[in-house]
Amino acid sequence: MEETKPKSAVGLILRGMSMGVAEVIPGVSGGTIAFITGIYATLLNSIKSVNYNLIKLLFKGKVASVYAQLNGRFLLFLLMGMAVGMVFGVFFISHLLETTPEPLWGFFFGLVLASVGYMWTQITSFKVNYIFLFVVGAVLSYLVTTLTPAGGNASLPFVFFSGAIAISALILPGISGSFILLLLGMYGIIIPEVKTVLSNPNSESLVLVGVFGLGCLTGLLSFSRILSYTFKHFADATLAALTGIMLGSLPKIWPWRNPSLLLDKETGKNIVPDLSSFQFSDLENAKLLKETNVMPAGYFTEPRTLITAVAFIIGIALIYAAYRFQKSETMT
Repeated sequence: MEETKPKSAVGLILRGMSMGVAEVIPGVSGGTIAFITGIYATLLNSIKSVNYNLIKLLFKGKVASVYAQLNGRFLLFLLMGMAVGMVFGVFFISHLLETTPEPLWGFFFGLVLASVGYMWTQITSFKVNYIFLFVVGAVLSYLVTTLTPAGGNASLPFVFFSGAIAISALILPGISGSFILLLLGMYGIIIPEVKTVLSNPNSESLVLVGVFGLGCLTGLLSFSRILSYTFKHFADATLAALTGIMLGSLPKIWPWRNPSLLLDKETGKNIVPDLSSFQFSDLENAKLLKETNVMPAGYFTEPRTLITAVAFIIGIALIYAAYRFQKSETMT
């Protein structure tokens, strides 16, 4: 697995911002951004460095040693960028999803599709079992995208569990943490609470977001070790499976999706929407459970085909630019 060691703080902050935005959007993974920008291996190693020895150093007051073991400069600027990107995503990107979702989905569809091709090129050898893992990853990922979201649960143990599961997307290309939250029924609970903490904090929101954060930390430290082991001992096999997972997730971010099943928030009953009169504003009183992918001509509202196609091309171009940027940093 090729690794880049960025020299500039600006480069790390921009990578972090991209990862932060990606984590807010259902269907897009921050791990994908980390991989295509060449910091994936460094990120895994930095997270994995949080261990018993580091805790001992912390309690002994050896701050410089803790900073060195954590690869502090790398994490500091990356996390700064992620914080900015997540705040931007929670407010601005969420607004775009509500008002003009088609170009946004087109952009990310191009981004992820190009990432599939990029990740496949990183496999250094090809065997039949790699093809098998690729197909299995794609099929399983696609099946996950067809699941009906569960009902949310604001109990603190479930909030903790949701954080531990969803954070895997931060270091797992192809799996979206926001989409995992959707499947668990927690996206509509966590995102508004984060908005509340950022704009008008109260004790209840702080506790819920804090417990979610602890779950994220637990899942991150646990899963990073598993993934680091598989990359160390089965790098090409792991890449093949992850590439398949990314490919299988593409239907979830297809730009034109008609709502096919809603849940009325007041009555708790399932509703099949009338597409002839359906508007995105209707989702204020209902929860979207299922969608059906269609071509632009069959879309229930204005498809914005041209601007969506342009956004798609921009998404592909950005992956190519990120690849070239990564190469230039590797060579210098």
